[in-house]
Amino acid sequence: TYQMCNMTPAEINKHLAGPIALLKYKQTRTATTVSDNACQIFGGRAITASGMGYIVEKYQKTFKFQAILGGSEEIMADFAMRQAMRQVQDMPARL
Repeated sequence: TYQMCNMTPAEINKHLAGPIALLKYKQTRTATTVSDNACQIFGGRAITASGMGYIVEKYQKTFKFQAILGGSEEIMADFAMRQAMRQVQDMPARL
């Protein structure tokens, strides 16, 4: 937040856009892994809307919204890689 408030839009695009896209991608992949593992641990209880599996079932329903609202995983990964390649192309080659 500090950097977003104190940098120009050009600096934000150059220095923060790629890392933020990678963080969004990593967060959605981690949420998917957590959801899948919780379902494996709880088994059939993970799909019940009450009882011990309630929290897992609720999480399974809602974690996908984060990925959708944040942008598609593939688009975020592609954008982050494009930003990284721009940074590399701007660096002079050293042998």
